[in-house]
Amino acid sequence: MVFTAAGRPLALEERALPEPRAAQLQLRVHACGVCRTDLHLLDGELPDPLVPVIPGHQIVGTVTKLGEGVTGFSKGARVGVPWLGWTCGDCRFCREGRENLCDAAKFTGYTLDGGYAECVVADQRYCFPLPPEEDYGDLKVAPLLCAGLIGYRSLRLCGEDAVKIGFYGFGAAAHILAQVVRHRGGSVFAFTRAGDAAAQDFARKLGCAWAGNSDEVPPEPLDAAIIFAPAGELVPAALKAVRKGGRVVCGGIHMSDIPSFPYAQLWEERSIQSVANLTRRDGEEFLELAPRIPVETSVTAFSLEEANEALEALRSGAFTGAAVLMM
Repeated sequence: MVFTAAGRPLALEERALPEPRAAQLQLRVHACGVCRTDLHLLDGELPDPLVPVIPGHQIVGTVTKLGEGVTGFSKGARVGVPWLGWTCGDCRFCREGRENLCDAAKFTGYTLDGGYAECVVADQRYCFPLPPEEDYGDLKVAPLLCAGLIGYRSLRLCGEDAVKIGFYGFGAAAHILAQVVRHRGGSVFAFTRAGDAAAQDFARKLGCAWAGNSDEVPPEPLDAAIIFAPAGELVPAALKAVRKGGRVVCGGIHMSDIPSFPYAQLWEERSIQSVANLTRRDGEEFLELAPRIPVETSVTAFSLEEANEALEALRSGAFTGAAVLMM
């Protein structure tokens, strides 16, 4: 399925199999998660995409061919490919282990062809071995590769002292991360669009301490809040909800403009932090942690040909949890 221009639906195309270059793996794709970032691409909210490009950056596949110089992988291995798809390895951020900020980074399904396809090639550095298939089938593991990884990085940036955490938007990332927070002994407060009873009920079933509308005040001050919804107006609301010294973490790649707000809402050492992409450390840590909890993913499956329908279902909030394309 190919993106050709903002505002147009994805088009089904038949292409030759991509051949792996040096240090790349060729993968037969089994599943690929559907992400809100894919909607931002379709809506023209992400600058300078590769055009045409195959979207999709929560890829589950098996290795079918090895490029020259590949080490640590063999044919038949099951791996996952995330959003961050390539980095230069030479800039100050790469040298410091902050490759998520690489000046020349390339991104799966945005500036590199992604997983809305039967076959893909990927840099071996950004292919993660996955937990055993008996623990996580292809359908269930796909959401861990973006919703899980970006959620995990967002949680790390909340700080180790964050116990009471608010989630603004309760979709794919939040339903995974809620299980991580509870595993650590923390409490989750879920904020949804006004009147979204299904999402609030879903949050309560996952053990959230409270669920309500995004314009409501939680029953007690929060240590931190993570904003998953791409709505800038939630930043001032989250600042009101966190305690002195609390953190507001913006977990999306795109957000509408943040409205002005009184300095008093930021004062008392509250802070606002954005999340950019992920590091290999995030991937390694989270994919080792998830089966130990174990994290359970709630998934709605679509076929590859139904990619446009899956994206519109995500836009409208027609399902809880995550959507995944099965090849």
